[in-house]
Amino acid sequence: MNRTLVVTNDFPPRQGGIQTFVAALLATRPPESLVVLASDHPGSAEHDAALPYEVVRAPTGMLLPTPGAARTAARLAREHGCRTAFFGAAAPLGALAPGLRRAGVERLVGATHGHETGWVALPGARQALQRIAGGLDVLTYISRYTHGKLAPALGGRTELAQLSPGVDVTRFSPDVDGTAVRERYGLGEDPVVVCVSRLVARKGQDVLLRGWSQVLARHPRARLLLVGGGPLEGTLRRQVTDRGLGASVVLTGGVPSEELPGHYAAGDVFAMPCRTRRGGLDVEGLGMVFLEAAACGLPVVAGTSGGAPETVVEGETGHVVDPRSPAAVAGVLADLLDDPARARAMGAAGRRWVEQRWSWTTIARTFATLLDP
Repeated sequence: MNRTLVVTNDFPPRQGGIQTFVAALLATRPPESLVVLASDHPGSAEHDAALPYEVVRAPTGMLLPTPGAARTAARLAREHGCRTAFFGAAAPLGALAPGLRRAGVERLVGATHGHETGWVALPGARQALQRIAGGLDVLTYISRYTHGKLAPALGGRTELAQLSPGVDVTRFSPDVDGTAVRERYGLGEDPVVVCVSRLVARKGQDVLLRGWSQVLARHPRARLLLVGGGPLEGTLRRQVTDRGLGASVVLTGGVPSEELPGHYAAGDVFAMPCRTRRGGLDVEGLGMVFLEAAACGLPVVAGTSGGAPETVVEGETGHVVDPRSPAAVAGVLADLLDDPARARAMGAAGRRWVEQRWSWTTIARTFATLLDP
């Protein structure tokens, strides 16, 4: 059997989108084919004990391509007879590739996500990513948008292949019951717009708040459910108070991942008007939350940042809106609340599309082909 050494900083129990993506990818592989080298994190020992494959933790919270890490990675590759290696995020750990090749690894694959589009915009970081790409057999990208940024900068130094995150269409499903979540936050039978994401400026929760009064003018009983924690939580709570929106807006704070399907299911419409910031350095690579919401049968309203529009079939599964315009965002949301039957039809179309294009069954086949073509 072809064994794969996985080298990654992005691995549970550390939380985040990349961590979830990497863990889900590995769950599609035969456990006996994997060995993982990862950075350490509180709770790692308990987490790893429940996994069906071996995880070796480096004694650091941030695994970097140091000589010590190179020796450990090469030793694991030799001991386990690994013929392939996969870097959960190619930058910077992909710099270990030449040493692994000397250790007998024949095929090296590195993943990119969204932040690498910022790397290629900066001369020093771009050169580092070019060197990393030159040592890999394949560099993956998550969306057409990120491919469009990476390809010109890398200049053919390696093969590029799409490897997008997938959706667990059993876990995220229209059959999930959101009643308990509605009861927890006192939402009753009111129409609910839900946003699930970290509370950071790029995600656009502030835009939802700025336009929310316009939604209320047409739907006085509408509720806005902002799910997630993050550095802007205090600021957003103050905005809710200052705008007099306390009766119609709920901020949940951080929510355990196992409870997320129920929070999607509590909504009637999903919205995250993400926007690109910092001259293109802060951008949405794809946006898994849009696909998870669609899998739950919700119509999706997405911003124009990066690859986010690729998660929506415009006019069929939802809408892409200008995230710089709170009025435009609010108008689209109010229109969807005006016509529940149309919103439900969009949600059903989104569910079908996710099953066809974004399920882990599809992604697993792609991943297997990349590791063992």
